[in-house]
Amino acid sequence: MDTDRLFVLTGGPGSGKTTLIEALAAAGVATSPEVGRAVIREQLAIGGDALPWADQLAFAELMVVRDVAAREAALATGLVTVLDRGIPDVAGFLRVTGLPVPPHIDAAARRWRYNRRVFIAPYWAEIFTGDAERKQKPEEAQATFAVMSRTYRDYGYELIELPRADVAARVAFIVDRIA
Repeated sequence: MDTDRLFVLTGGPGSGKTTLIEALAAAGVATSPEVGRAVIREQLAIGGDALPWADQLAFAELMVVRDVAAREAALATGLVTVLDRGIPDVAGFLRVTGLPVPPHIDAAARRWRYNRRVFIAPYWAEIFTGDAERKQKPEEAQATFAVMSRTYRDYGYELIELPRADVAARVAFIVDRIA
């Protein structure tokens, strides 16, 4: 199946996903950046409120559209690709915020699939930091990891937890499993 070429990297905020995606790209692996960060940057630039700390449902709506587009773009390359988050992350985000997952977002997560094996970065206190786009506290990061684990399992994915190791070891861990 074409979707077997698409590997999702998920987890809580501050678990090293973005750094790992950048390192994978530098190692020659096709990657796709997290769409949530782009949405946040754009909303901040225009004074919009489709932000995870403002209008969470509007943020989720923008993310699901972007995640579908990122998936389709990765498929179009014909390459094995590692995506920083996937469509089920939108459902997970809504679950974390306590909002119900609208039927169309649930349908998107069920329809547009990825490789059944999903890499998940565990909460790691030693590397957790906040920034302008990541305002969560450590407790929220831990809760997000737990919800993303449940969410991906609910959608029928098998989770492969990344080791708490340096970036090079994490790159090797993923490369060995997507080859």
